[in-house]
Amino acid sequence: MAKLGKNAQNEQEGKETVEFFKDLDREALNTERFLEKYSKPLGIVFGVLVLGVLGFFGYKQFVVAPKNAEAMKSFLAAQKNLTENKNAEALGGKSAANPGFIGTANEYSATSIGQLSAYNAGLLKFKEGKFQEAYDLLDKFSSDNKTLMAMKYGAMADAKSGLNKNDEALSLLDKAATASDDPYTTYFFTRKAGIVALGLKKNAEAKKYFSSIDEKYQDYDNGMSDSYIEMTKYY
Repeated sequence: MAKLGKNAQNEQEGKETVEFFKDLDREALNTERFLEKYSKPLGIVFGVLVLGVLGFFGYKQFVVAPKNAEAMKSFLAAQKNLTENKNAEALGGKSAANPGFIGTANEYSATSIGQLSAYNAGLLKFKEGKFQEAYDLLDKFSSDNKTLMAMKYGAMADAKSGLNKNDEALSLLDKAATASDDPYTTYFFTRKAGIVALGLKKNAEAKKYFSSIDEKYQDYDNGMSDSYIEMTKYY
């Protein structure tokens, strides 16, 4: 009886194995039919993906790289004028012969050099007292460098102050104070935010800024924050 039981068990396992391979055959057949049926659209999708990858690298090599080189030439010419105190020529934008920072920012806005040109143009417009134009140009600038972004928000805050929009200036100074990991940059804009808040009679906010300096940045402050904290009580 034990022998018969063993044979029955082997027979059952054999049937299960046959069924398993039949299932595999059916799955393989289904896959083949699927590929056969959809070979054309799948080929199109694959072709589009390949073209997309090739297009990306082609764009980087044949479009972005030359544009960066052209932008750099314009930027360096404008920078040369700036170092020679020829601010109007550095700003440029009035002719194709001298694009300056304005022309470079407009023509190559998608490049990092174009954005840096917008930043420089914004600073020059601020010096001219054209605060809204300065703000708009500075707003175009973007960078992975946190300190540069802090400087951008600080300059935008100055433009807003020039437009007598000090509440907006305070908001931008708050962004400037938190944008960078550099301690001096953080201290500088925190102090500036505190002074603007004090001028707006926002004494609680001013105290917050000066208290932060007193706790974290005494090395830069020479004890001045204590005087400002006292001023928030009476000013």
